Amino acid sequence: MIELDHVIGAVGHAATIVTPANTAITLGSGALPIFGTPALAALIEQAAIQALQGHLPLGMTTLGTALQLRHLAATPLGHNVQAEATMIAVSGRRLEFRVTAYDEREKIAEGTHERFLVDAERFMERMSAKRPKGS
Repeated sequence: MIELDHVIGAVGHAATIVTPANTAITLGSGALPIFGTPALAALIEQAAIQALQGHLPLGMTTLGTALQLRHLAATPLGHNVQAEATMIAVSGRRLEFRVTAYDEREKIAEGTHERFLVDAERFMERMSAKRPKGS
């Protein structure tokens, strides 16, 4: 069994600038040119992945399996967004993070994120088995 209790408290960060590519209107999650919730979710996952850098055994990776997120405030084009993920619990292969995000003026999101530890090669072998025959 892989022990990751020593990683509790690890913090990861990720940042982006709101551009037309990551707005709600472009991503199909709304009708306005503001930072889209799908882009926020991806940024939070990046922060969680960054928190684990250097802590995972060779050949292991994590997969996002749950995200409980409150998008508290809108962020307009051109603004910076910073996400932070702090690992708060380990239960076997299940890793839990407390997540927050801020723009230049205020907190824009908070919640929790769950990731599962997997052997990358074994996981991809299982995915290959899902391919339709002949492809």
